[in-house]
Amino acid sequence: MLDFNEVAMFVSVVEAGSFAEAARRLGMPPSTLSRRVQWLERRFGVRLMQRSTRQLGLTEAGRKFFDQCRGSIGDIVLAGREMLESNEAPCGSIRVAAPAGFFSFFKPEWVTEFLARHSRVKLEFTLNDAAVDLIAERIDLALREGHLPDSSLVARKIDSAYSILVASPAYMQARGTPRTAHSLSEHDCLVLPHPGGRSRWLLTGPDGPEAVEVKGRFSVDNHQAMTSAALAGMGIALIPAVLAVDHVRARTLAHVLPDYRRENGGLYAVFPSRRHQPLAASLLADFLAERMARFWSQRSLTAESSGTAVA
Repeated sequence: MLDFNEVAMFVSVVEAGSFAEAARRLGMPPSTLSRRVQWLERRFGVRLMQRSTRQLGLTEAGRKFFDQCRGSIGDIVLAGREMLESNEAPCGSIRVAAPAGFFSFFKPEWVTEFLARHSRVKLEFTLNDAAVDLIAERIDLALREGHLPDSSLVARKIDSAYSILVASPAYMQARGTPRTAHSLSEHDCLVLPHPGGRSRWLLTGPDGPEAVEVKGRFSVDNHQAMTSAALAGMGIALIPAVLAVDHVRARTLAHVLPDYRRENGGLYAVFPSRRHQPLAASLLADFLAERMARFWSQRSLTAESSGTAVA
């Protein structure tokens, strides 16, 4: 009789890419895992894997068997995990990849709240604006901004993302208020570094998209630094609304051309696989979406732009 455990181990080894990584995930010695896969091969009378000290590959028979089994095994494992997790508290260490400026708007006290809710969970953040290989870096949950390309990754939108134009009251008093999007070309704008010294902002306004050529004497590739430069009166900045809203509410920054914005796509919670999502990672994504919804329910850029106080 075919041993289901041996089939599941074989599938795990192929998905992990090595006996060592599969053994780590399954919590067993690599030698035990290798021996069980060898037993499976003896049952079939055919080699499923080509092994070497450097790499592991599938034979033609192994590839066919894996393709036939992976869906069924995954469904059974997923069903079992969901049954267990429905009766257990989330636990374990969760590796999270997020943009470099994530904690400039996601307050550390919110993390404290999440950890208080789930006392057996540990969070490990890696902050980097560069794309991260979720599989290679063993990331359980990634937070990514923009328009996501089609891929095998599983993504959930947790917040809309857009940028607005802001400047300090001192700059506006000294240089005047832009009346149209194209008048931005006459101002000092805080831009991302560009070889030609000029940048193009694609804005969406009352009449649809407008492309505006802008220039400035200060450029930086970090939105937090750009926000600081705007606060210092160095020019007009196009920064994510989530970074600007509290400054606009406090009137340390003015909302310039409030009918215009740049659509940034969104903020997404991205998982490497639908089948291997730790419960704690799913709960963290839920918490992030909940917190961002509450964040925006307590703020209104429109009201602040017109000078109306918001409670």
